[in-house]
Amino acid sequence: MRKFIRLVAVSVVFTAAIVLVSQLNRNAGVSSTHHADRVARALHSPGGRFNSTTHVPESDANTTLSKRLQVVQMMRHAWNNYKLYAWGKNELKPISKRAHLSSVFGAGDLGATIVDGLDTLYLMGLMDEFREGRDWVAEHLHFSDIDSDLSVFETTIRFVGGLLSCYALTGDTVFRDKAAEVADALLPAFETPTGLPYSLINPSTKASRQYHWAGPNSILSEIGTLHMEFTYLSDVTGRDVYRKKVERIREVLNNIEKPGDLYPNFINPRTGQWGQRHMSLGALGDSFYEYLLKAWLVSGRADAQARAMFDAAMRAALDKMLRVSPAGLAYLAELKYGRILEEKMDHLSCFSGGMFALASTTLDNSESERYMDVARKLTHTCHESYIRSETKLGPEAFKFSGAVEARAQKSNEKVYLLRPETFESYFIMWRLTKDQKYRDWGWEAVQALEKHCRVEGGYTGLVNVYHQKPQGDDVQQSFFLAETLKYLYLLFSDDTLLPLDEWVFNTEAHPFPIKGKNPLYRGVDKPVEIAKDENHI
Repeated sequence: MRKFIRLVAVSVVFTAAIVLVSQLNRNAGVSSTHHADRVARALHSPGGRFNSTTHVPESDANTTLSKRLQVVQMMRHAWNNYKLYAWGKNELKPISKRAHLSSVFGAGDLGATIVDGLDTLYLMGLMDEFREGRDWVAEHLHFSDIDSDLSVFETTIRFVGGLLSCYALTGDTVFRDKAAEVADALLPAFETPTGLPYSLINPSTKASRQYHWAGPNSILSEIGTLHMEFTYLSDVTGRDVYRKKVERIREVLNNIEKPGDLYPNFINPRTGQWGQRHMSLGALGDSFYEYLLKAWLVSGRADAQARAMFDAAMRAALDKMLRVSPAGLAYLAELKYGRILEEKMDHLSCFSGGMFALASTTLDNSESERYMDVARKLTHTCHESYIRSETKLGPEAFKFSGAVEARAQKSNEKVYLLRPETFESYFIMWRLTKDQKYRDWGWEAVQALEKHCRVEGGYTGLVNVYHQKPQGDDVQQSFFLAETLKYLYLLFSDDTLLPLDEWVFNTEAHPFPIKGKNPLYRGVDKPVEIAKDENHI
């Protein structure tokens, strides 16, 4: 996600952005012209945002600027094909050139790719595309009448998170009000004896239920990954109902007995008791731990409870789950009833390199040195899982058994779903260490994506990363625009674009301003009037 200017039309784009941001702030009733100007200057600095009329200079293909420009062209290719073949639907099938109707949000017209990709467009300076997406949200995004089951977790991180990020960046109250509308549609899922939400909600009928495969249980990574969005939504609307929901979740998880200081992945929202004692920093557990750290960071480090819970859990996780292969590769295994379940690591766990690096550099405590050492080693292992495949893209999960290291063995683990987690760690490690290898690794990934995933109709995931000419899975995931391209873009941008001491990324890579440090936080002291779409039936 990078590509910027410094070419002929920069002054025109800069002026247009200033006008746009100022207009949006006037619409929001925000008297923050100075802060809007400051953001616009950062976005249009030499390492800042892209001018959509700029073309990649062929003679300068190896510069950081040209690499940013390449990622922006990737974003335009993904967005334009989504617009052409699946506009208003959730995701695109880029090989079939039609809408993907079996995505996590189903066949409805929720525009998941639009909402998920908007802040990436804004950061890249693709303002025409941003405006058309903003207008679609204002006119067509309606949640209360959706008559199908939606994931509370996915809806929160992609829709509420994406809308709040756009509100922070622009001050346009359409985004704030739509975020509240979406969150309101999710609230009935929290009506349980413990306050822990069910996994699925039908906004029309208000009926909630669990995934069939989870039995009566909710998932740790889902109930534990709502805190950033709901607390920030309370702060910008003045409505405390959202904060109270996630504070109740925190209370339950903080007070419950934790086996070996670790949190199992399943918990029953009716009884408040753990389900099967399966523990992971990958699928089913991952972002719960991420949000303990980030809730502390985004609060301006006021949420001391979150940081204490994070450090206690990570001490236990590193003692019991961190493994080293015979060849010296560090990885995070899964536990079941206190024992190693399988010597493998999920691609989803590859975010943890960045997480541990943030933990190391934001608080000097007894774990800081260990955290950074683990961050470097885990990021290295995830890179190894990429370069050991024929496509140079990483599998969904990779094993460490016998002669096999950092490679997938099962067919369903050999897929690449356009995932961002490894690139997230590259970005954070680059920002915090300035080790050039992280940018080099990111550029390797850009080239691999272009070679194997780019098709005429967008970008596709891969069925087997170990084939030299892999088959595509025919899905352009919304998170490819929200996360994968954004992190690659930021990897090649200056530190002044979304500095880590002013912004925290939610688990879908939507940037949230840090309270008390970032003037774009836009918190209010009393409830604001939320616009209702009275014309929608």
